[in-house]
Amino acid sequence: MDSGTSDFLDEVLRRIRSHLDGSEKVVDYTPQSSLSKIADLNIPLEGMGLENALEDIDHFLKHSVRTNVPGFMNPLWGGFNLSAFAGEVIATLTNNSMYTYELSPLATLMEQALIQRMCDIVGFTDGNGTLTTGGSNGNMIGMMCARHQVDPLGQQRGFDGKQLVCFVSEESHYSVLMAANVLGIGFDNVIKVACDFDGRMRCDKLVEEIERSRMNNQIPFCVIATSGTTVRGAFDPIKDIAHICADQELWLHVDAAWGGSCLFSAKYRQLMDGIELADSVCWDAHKMMGIPLICSAFLIKRPEILRKICSHGNVAHYLFLGDAEEVDLGRISLQCGRRNDALKLFLAWREKGDAGWARLIEKYVELADYLQLLAEENENLEMMSSRVWTNVCIRYTGQDLDHNSVNEQLRQRLVKSGNFMISQSKIGDDIILRPVIANPSVSTETLDNLVNEIVSIGNDIIRNIPFSS
Repeated sequence: MDSGTSDFLDEVLRRIRSHLDGSEKVVDYTPQSSLSKIADLNIPLEGMGLENALEDIDHFLKHSVRTNVPGFMNPLWGGFNLSAFAGEVIATLTNNSMYTYELSPLATLMEQALIQRMCDIVGFTDGNGTLTTGGSNGNMIGMMCARHQVDPLGQQRGFDGKQLVCFVSEESHYSVLMAANVLGIGFDNVIKVACDFDGRMRCDKLVEEIERSRMNNQIPFCVIATSGTTVRGAFDPIKDIAHICADQELWLHVDAAWGGSCLFSAKYRQLMDGIELADSVCWDAHKMMGIPLICSAFLIKRPEILRKICSHGNVAHYLFLGDAEEVDLGRISLQCGRRNDALKLFLAWREKGDAGWARLIEKYVELADYLQLLAEENENLEMMSSRVWTNVCIRYTGQDLDHNSVNEQLRQRLVKSGNFMISQSKIGDDIILRPVIANPSVSTETLDNLVNEIVSIGNDIIRNIPFSS
C-alpha cells in the first residue's frame, strides 16, 4: 500500500471516530431549498482527487441524520453495532458477489448457516431461504411462491393476474401493493381485511372475504399476515389464520420484517404463536436486531418452490457449473449480482448469541412500557392505541384543540430542533406521534427528555393559538 492510500484511510477512520463521538443532535436541520443551494453537487469532467473526496465526506457527515444517537426513534431501525459495522466494511473491501460459491466461498457457507438458524427459530425444520434487499422484496417473493403453487405452468406461458386475489390486514405494509404491481396482480386484487380494536386481522372477516371472492369467480391464492404492523406494532393471529389457509388451500406468508425478532424471547415469542404453520416468512435483521441496512431474510418451508421460481438462472452456463448446483446461492435468489450481507449478521450474531438478542428485545419492550407510562401519567399526552411491541402511538392533547393541526406542527418543530426524530402517522383520521424503540442507545433518560420536549413544544403552540371572539 502506498503512503497516499494509507494516509487517506487514516483520515477516513478519523472521521468515523469523530462522527461516533460527535454531537448528540439527530440532525442539524437545513431545509431542502437551502441545502440544494449550498451543496456542491457538480459532477466534474476531470477528477478532483482524494483530497476532494475527504471534503465531500465532511460535507455529507455534517448534513447527515445521525441514526446512532439516542434521540433517533423515527423508523423501525436505528443505532450502531460495532461488529456488524466491521462486517460491512470488510464485505465492501472484499467486494464479493453472492451468486456462486466460487466467488464467495466462506460467505456462502455463512449465509446458509444464518438462514438455517433462522429457519430453526421459525420452525421450518427442512426449510431454506435467502438474504434479500429488504422486507418489501421478501413479501414479493412470498407472493411469487404462492402464485406458483396455484399456477405452476404460469412461469412458462405467462400469468394473467386479473382473477388472482390475496388477502392482507388493512394495516399491512404498503410493499404488498408494490408486489401486486410488479407481479401483475393489480391493486384491486389485494383485499384489505378489517382489523379489530388492537389492529389485528379479524379472522371472521378474512373468511367472509375469501368466500366473497370465490362467489365473484376470483381465485384466492394467498394470505399475508403481519407480525408487527408499521404504525401500531400489532401482530395478526397467525395460528388462527393458518388454520383458515389450510382449510381453504391458500399459501400463508408472514410479513415479520418488523416483529420477527420477538422469536428470540421466551417472554414475547407467543406474539407469533403458530409461525411454524406458515409457508414463508420475511424477517429483517436490520430492524430490531440493529444490523446496518440492508440485511433481510426470506425463509420458506418448502425450498423446492423457491428454487423453481428462481430457475431462470439455469440458463446462465457462464455462471453456474453443475458440480456446485446445490451450494450456489444464485439459484435460489431473484438477483444475480448480490452483495455480501451475511458477514455483518454473522459477526453480530456470534458476538451476541441468541441470548443477547433476547435481552436486547426485552430491553426495548421495557423502554416502550416506560414511555407508555410517562404518556399515561402526563395530562398533556394520550395513548392513541393499545400496544404489545415497541411502537408507542401518542399525541399531545388538550381541551378544544384541533388535535391534528397541533400535533402536525409539534412534530415539525420537534424535528427541526434536532434533538429528536420521531415519525408522524395516522390511526383512522387522527394524526399521531409514533416514537419507536429500536435503538440501543435509547435510555429512560432519553424518554424523559423526549416527553418534556413534546409537552414544552405543544404548550408553546397552544399558547400562541389566537382565541376566537
